[in-house]
Amino acid sequence: MPGTPPSPPPVPDTPDTDVIVVGRGPVGAVLAVLLADRGHRVCVLERRPEPYPLPRATSFDGETARLLAATGIGDELAGISEPATGYQWRTASGRPLLDIAFSDAGRYGWPDANTMHQPALEELLAKRLASLPGVETRVGHRVVDIVQSPSGVTATAVTEDGTTRAFTARWLVGCDGARSFVREHIGVSVTDLGFSYEWLLCDVRLDTPRAFVPTNVQLCDPARPTTMVGSGPGRRRWEFMRLPGESAAELETTEAAWRLLAPHGVTPETATLLRSTTYQFRAMWADQWRSGRVFLAGDAAHLMPPFAGQGMCAGIRDVANLAWKLDLVLSDRAPERLLDTYTLERRPHVKASITASVKLGRVICVTDPAAAVDRDAAILANGGGRAQQGPPPAEPLTKGLLRPAGDGCGGAGEVMIAGTVEADGVRGRLDQLVGAGFVLLTTEDPAQLGEPRRAFLAGLGTRVVRLSPPGAPAGPGEVRDVDGVYHAYLGRLGATSVLVRPDHHVFGTAGPGDTPALVDELRAQVQGAPVAGAR
Repeated sequence: MPGTPPSPPPVPDTPDTDVIVVGRGPVGAVLAVLLADRGHRVCVLERRPEPYPLPRATSFDGETARLLAATGIGDELAGISEPATGYQWRTASGRPLLDIAFSDAGRYGWPDANTMHQPALEELLAKRLASLPGVETRVGHRVVDIVQSPSGVTATAVTEDGTTRAFTARWLVGCDGARSFVREHIGVSVTDLGFSYEWLLCDVRLDTPRAFVPTNVQLCDPARPTTMVGSGPGRRRWEFMRLPGESAAELETTEAAWRLLAPHGVTPETATLLRSTTYQFRAMWADQWRSGRVFLAGDAAHLMPPFAGQGMCAGIRDVANLAWKLDLVLSDRAPERLLDTYTLERRPHVKASITASVKLGRVICVTDPAAAVDRDAAILANGGGRAQQGPPPAEPLTKGLLRPAGDGCGGAGEVMIAGTVEADGVRGRLDQLVGAGFVLLTTEDPAQLGEPRRAFLAGLGTRVVRLSPPGAPAGPGEVRDVDGVYHAYLGRLGATSVLVRPDHHVFGTAGPGDTPALVDELRAQVQGAPVAGAR
């Protein structure tokens, strides 16, 4: 029919790759590593010809450290990061409004909070990517078109010299940042909360070593709200809010940066100013994170104020969630509809983080002196300023691939705690000793599951781990719960088994004799069918 656009050409039976990842920042790199580590072919298209040399994110939490370790760089994280000692909000007079102490041994097996130099993290991930077979990384390739067909997706990229090339894959994931071409191209709407302020960001290298206790401080001074955080070994960041009536041009000078830094003891004699620039944060999320064979992740899917330090962390959680689902679909162990749980799970999770960050920002970004006095009095009257040990637990999932509420012993959706175990005379984190993938931890005999269920679990790559008590030697095929963390966790829930997903969220728990039903529920949700004849 005249005027009808031609149908997109089908992707070949053997496309160039399984997954195209657009963007090689931390989020895109983590996704590429997780997929390649599972044996899939990955093509990374990065528009920058060289890595971005300056930091953006400055920290990651203990849950994110655990996810980064799953990429194979865990032993090297200590070289590019430092544990943070705490996070404190202070009034203009220096009185604490919020005081959280961080531990070097948090509930997820890593320090509660870690400051880092983002380019160094990206370098570690790039080296890891280069070590994996099946990964093709194309830098200086700007994606300019995406066409989907029923069997796959074609991305067209342009190089710096104007050369155009098409890449084909089964799936494409846009990890291409706040100005995402992928998001704009697929035309998804966004929800913007309209909460936005402009700040001057000053990254410095400390030429004279100094101790900052606690590591991270938010000065809630209406004269100039100010953020002071670590940004990796030997580095630190100050952020100064642009005041009403003040122009960005007034702040975007080296002289202004040194003037604002001077009251904090940071001068040209004690530090090197690496960068000073203004930026404007936003609070928004994409309303859909999947369009056919195209997904969004990281800043392409959501942006949030920086006050909870969750921007990059949320993006890494996105791809940790998506990678294992793509793996199951690509390997024909689950139907494509499993991928619908990505948006279902991650969008409300991120919305909670964004709204929490906005809530913090509304407290911090107060420039009216009288309003600041009222704010401080209200916080202190409600118990503010008291020392707290550790941050709250990670936000649980509330929807998606989880054992239904009311079944089992609870805990579904939580991020599983981490403890030390011993197997065959070797001690370490459970994650290290059993590896990535689904994990069934149980104090019962796994033989009760029966062969069909055990075959299903094996097909998912599940590690079935029988726990022996802390004081007892581990029997054949068992691991010893060295510090009793897992037995305490199961005891709190009245459970004997916990089934943990590859992203460390708990699928569900089971009490005595209920573990077979727990496995049956996982199979029903993953494959859409009960275990035939399982007894």
